[in-house]
Amino acid sequence: MSDGMTGGPAAISLRDLDAGYGRSLVVRDAHLTIPTGAFAAVIGPSGAGKTTLLKAIVGQVPHQHGEVEVFGQRVRPGRPPHGVGYVAQVEGIDWSFPMSVADVVMLGRVGRIGRRPWPSRADRRAVAVTLDRLGIGHLAGRHIRDLSGGQQNRTFLARALVGNPRLLLLDEPTANLDPRTRDDLLRALVDLNRTGVTVVMTTHEVNAVACRAPLVVCVNGGIVAAGHPAATLTEPVLAATFEAPMRVLHDPVTGERVISDAAGHWDAAWRADREPAFPVPSRGTAGTGYPDTGDGPFAPNDHYPAIDPAWHVTDGSRETVAR
Repeated sequence: MSDGMTGGPAAISLRDLDAGYGRSLVVRDAHLTIPTGAFAAVIGPSGAGKTTLLKAIVGQVPHQHGEVEVFGQRVRPGRPPHGVGYVAQVEGIDWSFPMSVADVVMLGRVGRIGRRPWPSRADRRAVAVTLDRLGIGHLAGRHIRDLSGGQQNRTFLARALVGNPRLLLLDEPTANLDPRTRDDLLRALVDLNRTGVTVVMTTHEVNAVACRAPLVVCVNGGIVAAGHPAATLTEPVLAATFEAPMRVLHDPVTGERVISDAAGHWDAAWRADREPAFPVPSRGTAGTGYPDTGDGPFAPNDHYPAIDPAWHVTDGSRETVAR
């Protein structure tokens, strides 16, 4: 199927796809086209099928119905497509296994090494160049378990890149990263995308990642919506995706879209007539730091100063309001 942009085959094409594990379907009736050269963020709640979708694209889970094509070639389960790099989530890795950073990245050259008993000079050169591109060349001899989370993520990214993929799939690559490390990794992915590599990543970070991605795919058991953030990150689409009321706001200073995922939940949580999830003492709040209102440790809103809904920025002792 053509991607409608370059005139060539789409990087990814899903038609009527049902995929899952055994008799359990996780992804149902999925239709999706991702153009060659795109940068796409896949969002959705936990258990919505984001990981299963990526695994179906690389042939790691059965296609119980429908078709998957990568660059015009049909993908069959158990046969990973050519030209694809896949970075899975880091959970489940045996960190005690004695492998250096360079060893881990060399695994991405296995398909090129073939039956040779050891890597060639070209293989070692490719590993060194890839590590340097991602700013971790100085870590080549370090044990993988001794790295920070961000360095480990870059190592696994290097393993996927050392084979020169045309399509890169990443499952939650920014999970558990601090903002600076996350942004450094995203910057590396953007730079890679500018060289022509199609990038598709799953994420829970709607504001930090999805709001800035050129293409957003919303998943909840199937494809809810796909397109530009202006068309996909709307309140109706987000509500259908996350099965919860969400609000789309705009930063009055930058004009950026901001998603509020707490809308409608906290109001109900603070209601005095709501049945508490845990027993809450009616008195005896001494030493808790909360006002003794007779209503337990959570005081009604009128016990706290009102906060204007505009964006508040605190700078030392001076508080300003951005409007």
